Amino acid sequence: MARQMHLGAFLFNLGNHVAGWRMPGVPTDGLMSFAFYRDLAEIAERGKFDLLFHSDGVGINDTYDAVLRHSITIRPEPLTLLSALAVVTRRIGLAATVSTTYNEPYPIARKLAMLDFLSEGRAALNLVTSSTDLEARNFGQETHLDHTARYERAREFVDVLRLLWDSWEDGALVFDKETGVVADPALIHRADWRGRFFAVRGPLNLPRPPQGHPVIIQAGVSDTGQAFAAEVADIVFTVEPSFDTARTFYAAARGRVAAAGRPADSMKIMPGLLPVLGRTAAEAAARDRELQDLVPDWLAISYLSDVVQHDLSRYPMDGPLPDLPETNGERGRLRMIMQQARSGAEAASIRSLAVQMVQKRGHRRVVGTPEEVADVMQHWFEGGACDGFNILAPFHPGGLAEFVDDVVPALQRRGIFRNEYNGVTLREHLGLCRPDNVALPH
Repeated sequence: MARQMHLGAFLFNLGNHVAGWRMPGVPTDGLMSFAFYRDLAEIAERGKFDLLFHSDGVGINDTYDAVLRHSITIRPEPLTLLSALAVVTRRIGLAATVSTTYNEPYPIARKLAMLDFLSEGRAALNLVTSSTDLEARNFGQETHLDHTARYERAREFVDVLRLLWDSWEDGALVFDKETGVVADPALIHRADWRGRFFAVRGPLNLPRPPQGHPVIIQAGVSDTGQAFAAEVADIVFTVEPSFDTARTFYAAARGRVAAAGRPADSMKIMPGLLPVLGRTAAEAAARDRELQDLVPDWLAISYLSDVVQHDLSRYPMDGPLPDLPETNGERGRLRMIMQQARSGAEAASIRSLAVQMVQKRGHRRVVGTPEEVADVMQHWFEGGACDGFNILAPFHPGGLAEFVDDVVPALQRRGIFRNEYNGVTLREHLGLCRPDNVALPH
């Protein structure tokens, strides 16, 4: 069978464009409505997507009045939401963002295991290290943990998760009514973990999940984040603005995975793609202009300021981006923005950088007909730049529905995307094996 593309649906609020919520047909009362998310999940599953992904953060972006006033800073709690969506879906994977900096491994291992049971093997978690002091202050700290320490904590977090998921061997749960035996104690193991950040006795009070380990996603773009992903991730969500940068990243990432002692294809790389669709190229361009006209310059500048953690309103809009100090936040994203600003391309000014950020949040934006969008996706996929895409519809539900109804059939006609699900679990969709039990000798 020919290699098949993987697709994720990024369900970010009412849309992935900062002004997407203002588009006709977007139900603003849907943000806290289960029916809204149920409909999105059903659309993505109708499109045979591998997974849907719900982003999260543990703070609110209120540093800049314009961001708080004119963009959506509400973040519905994802694990609760995905547990509900597990009941109304049958095949699509369910992925939630989890902070390794502001959580403990035991309750997260337990919640993800339960989601995996409820969904019959479709759970995934996107591990993030969080990025702002605003989040730290919700957890009794004044400043965010140092970047290096955050990733050291994240690595230890994964080790403990795996020990807890594996603390029950397959077959440990007996339920023999004749003998009265519920479980075999010889097949249940304590974690007895004591490290720099965590001390966890275990075992988990749930059996081993259907997938063995729920799928682990990582999205860090710093050098440290990429090294972490090579060691632990099943999927990488990456930010790649061009085919050339994506192909370079793809080759390097597969090399890092191999160097970490894993098969090169055991980590699927899925850059973000923001499609702006129209029945004709002119219609797509008109929709793109409509979206951008809804974003005044001062909101775009505030949005970019929030991303780089530096107030850019003090500088001339049409002047160059100043040299910004390295932050303790998203270093990879800041480096990418600085490279764009110094490239001599269209993104040289603060204004143009800000416009690009609100248009596509650093990802690849494709404006065109369904066939034109499919052309780009096929070129990236077959040209060694990715294993699939995380689709960032600019507004919901219409943007995702148009992609499913018009782009997915174009991909299927080309033989590069499934017509039906061939498996049940997310690992089966991704072509990943069920992992061995790390608590046992091999």
